[in-house]
Amino acid sequence: MQIHSTTRSFRLLLATWFAATFFSTAIGQETAQENAAEAIAADSRSEKIEAMVKRGIEFLRTQQADDGGYGTAADPGATALITTAMLQHGVSQKDPVVAKSLAYLKTFVQPDGGIYRPGTYYRNYETCLAILCFTEADGSGDYTAFIDGAMKFVKDLQWGGAGDETSPDDPAFGGAGYGKHGRPDMSNTQYLLDALHQGDSGENREAIERALKFVSRCQNLKSEHNDTKFADRENDGGFYYTAAAGGSSQAGNTANGGLRSYASMTYAGLKSMIYAGLSSDDVRVKAATKWIAKNYSLTENPGMGQAGLFYYYHTFAKALSAVGEKELTDAKGKSHVWRDELVETLAEKQQDDGSWINEFDRWYESDKKLVTAYALMTLSHCE
Repeated sequence: MQIHSTTRSFRLLLATWFAATFFSTAIGQETAQENAAEAIAADSRSEKIEAMVKRGIEFLRTQQADDGGYGTAADPGATALITTAMLQHGVSQKDPVVAKSLAYLKTFVQPDGGIYRPGTYYRNYETCLAILCFTEADGSGDYTAFIDGAMKFVKDLQWGGAGDETSPDDPAFGGAGYGKHGRPDMSNTQYLLDALHQGDSGENREAIERALKFVSRCQNLKSEHNDTKFADRENDGGFYYTAAAGGSSQAGNTANGGLRSYASMTYAGLKSMIYAGLSSDDVRVKAATKWIAKNYSLTENPGMGQAGLFYYYHTFAKALSAVGEKELTDAKGKSHVWRDELVETLAEKQQDDGSWINEFDRWYESDKKLVTAYALMTLSHCE
């Protein structure tokens, strides 16, 4: 009886081992196949990106002015974006075109540490873009002093920053805007957080926390983080332009006086929250991610149509890259590998001369040089 029991136990053990080995092997093979498919897709995507980038950079090389800038209405911000795009794709800071642009940007360094045109309304915008550009080029520490001075400048310029007495209860608190001390908005504030994200997190923590407070108030979400009058009128988790100075959305108002959410600001809000240190479990991040999945599109900037389309593409890619999402499932249950789809979209839109352009002329997007910079920076997050 004992022998039979031992035999049965051995057979059971052997069967269990065989089943475990079989299923483990099958699962391993399936995982290996999935990984191989992903690798092939990534290789194919990389080849397309490489070809587009080469043509885009060749176009930009022909557009530089004698002074190192790009002669756009948005300069020096546009030159910073264009130069950053080149650096992100491996063009050396010693490359003659890049070096010339970096020297051009240095001419805008002001005694207060900011990097902007004297008398401009775009001091925060231009300085933050210069910080991103110089940081990308600062492998040998050549631009550290400029970056440090500029970082102090934008933190002092922030509503509620050093020397500013804006109350934390004011919807403007923590934001960044245009003008000498212009109304803060989500676009300027996302660039501020982009810049702060590049620096020392300890030194910048207070400024980041202030900015997060402003960002949270620009979300259509009633929570402990948002006590504005707009918080629960739309309550869809998306973002709008600003809650300050009475509130404003580029997408307009809802019937009940709320501020409509739109995609470029929602992706800007999501990225800003991630850069500020929020996790995917935070109620604000969850709500923004839900809005994004529901309104997934690459044919338009949802809520704004074709307006700001390439600004949207760049913010879309940078935000999803920061979150770490590879796929999104839309409101119809369809899964999207966003990198593949975005690369295909940009491939279709690239012009014969290697540039990109938005036929809808708003926010300077009829300027090929600026839009090509947006497209190249977008592709840097699609590898």
